[in-house]
Amino acid sequence: MNKYIFSILLALLSLPVFAQKQTQAKLVLDKTAAAFEKAGGVKAEFTVQAFNKGRSVGVTNGTIELKGEKFFLKTSETISWFDGKTQWSYLTGSDEVNISTPTEAELQGLNPYAFLYLYKKGFDYELGKVDRFRDNGVYEVILRSANKKQELSHIVLYVMKDTYEPVYIKLDLRDGSRNEITINSYHTGLKLPDSVFVFDKKEYPTAEVIDLR
Repeated sequence: MNKYIFSILLALLSLPVFAQKQTQAKLVLDKTAAAFEKAGGVKAEFTVQAFNKGRSVGVTNGTIELKGEKFFLKTSETISWFDGKTQWSYLTGSDEVNISTPTEAELQGLNPYAFLYLYKKGFDYELGKVDRFRDNGVYEVILRSANKKQELSHIVLYVMKDTYEPVYIKLDLRDGSRNEITINSYHTGLKLPDSVFVFDKKEYPTAEVIDLR
């Protein structure tokens, strides 16, 4: 019985500390989201290292251009356009493009900047202990899904202290896999027309179009 009382007391004593960390984490996330919204068009180059049950299963380099919730994502294997409603995914190996209306979960797996909106929708968060990354001062924010049925379990995010630009994102899934995304370059203030985020059949005349909507 004593061990249960001790556990309860320990939990109660740690509540103010947790609440403070949660408030600080929300402040960092709010400022990160605000910085992104003020940035206008954004282009980032990144590297993704994929793991399955602790073992590395591949490394991919790519670029992403963003404006609000819209994005254009390009890697060696796939090119994706999302205009805020419709997604086009071009598979370079098969020369086909799939058209779909993605779910929120699908967008989370595709767009590394989805965390900018996720933390307001069913995630708990707190500040971590990491304060340096690649010789830069960063905030570490840890987000955990409150929904046990959601495929995405939690996110670890490093944000630059001076600019609130994300430099590292780790996405853990409940099946034991994870993706670690390192941002290699980050450009803001770009004027990106809406056509950037829409598939243009003229540029891929031989592609087979498959409408999955």
